[in-house]
Amino acid sequence: MSWKEFSVTVPASTANLGPGFDSIGLALDLHMFVHVFPAEEWLVEYKDQGYQQIASGNDNLIVATAQSVADKYGQPLPTAKLVVETEIPLSRGLGSSASAIAAGIEIADRLIGLKLPMKEKLRIGTEMEGHPDNISASLLGGLTISYFDEENLEVVHVPEVEIGVVILVPPTEFLTAESRNLLPEALAHKTAIRGSAAGNVVSAALARGDWRTAGRMMQKDVFHEPYRKDRFPDFDAIQQSCLELDVFGSAISGAGPSLFIAVEKGREKEVAAQLAEKFPLYECMVTRPSSKGVKIGETVV
Repeated sequence: MSWKEFSVTVPASTANLGPGFDSIGLALDLHMFVHVFPAEEWLVEYKDQGYQQIASGNDNLIVATAQSVADKYGQPLPTAKLVVETEIPLSRGLGSSASAIAAGIEIADRLIGLKLPMKEKLRIGTEMEGHPDNISASLLGGLTISYFDEENLEVVHVPEVEIGVVILVPPTEFLTAESRNLLPEALAHKTAIRGSAAGNVVSAALARGDWRTAGRMMQKDVFHEPYRKDRFPDFDAIQQSCLELDVFGSAISGAGPSLFIAVEKGREKEVAAQLAEKFPLYECMVTRPSSKGVKIGETVV
């Protein structure tokens, strides 16, 4: 099958938003751009310095995902050269792996001509990630609230989210596996009920666009943040500063180590400037939600 070069664009994502552990995702206006060229063998070239240690052949996550999709449908996968440019910091809790998986699914779909429905792409990505939060946001864009139990997958999609976003990025990586090892094996029933209630209210508030209520409930997580926050320099001081700055809410972004701060649209630069002055260890990134999920373009830049 002959094919012409193309490009895939995938947004970053933040997950959990406090008590929505492993179920809530929000696409962000930071992107991974993968330019795909015909080639005799697989080669992945990263333009960004922070990604130079990533595998560049068949064991690269984008390539491995594409091959997994091809194997699933019993189709041969044409080889390609991938040139990757990305605005997504690696291993900082902003969905870099989910973005790579989403790109791999789209590349396989295009190269093989599968024309997979989005529901199938969501299932493939969720099974690979193990949970649907980041991958659903990267594929669909906007806000996603999902359920997955190894068999059933349900996703509620809110395409437009009208807030500003500040991300505090520390200088050190924090691997997801390491972060998950900090979590307890079980929670007391009473504690789990309280956490579930917080997650329910966050989800309902987010679906209505009520970020004031959602922000208050983001601070009520019992599933992961109490066990991870000690790994974040100045975590309590940052949360206190966020309260004083009257932001909507703040939370650990995914497994960390970045912190997600939701603010009123138009205030993001002001809030970022004040937090950058108070907490110089962190890089302050100003962004916004992305209403667009993964997309394919015909023209390679």
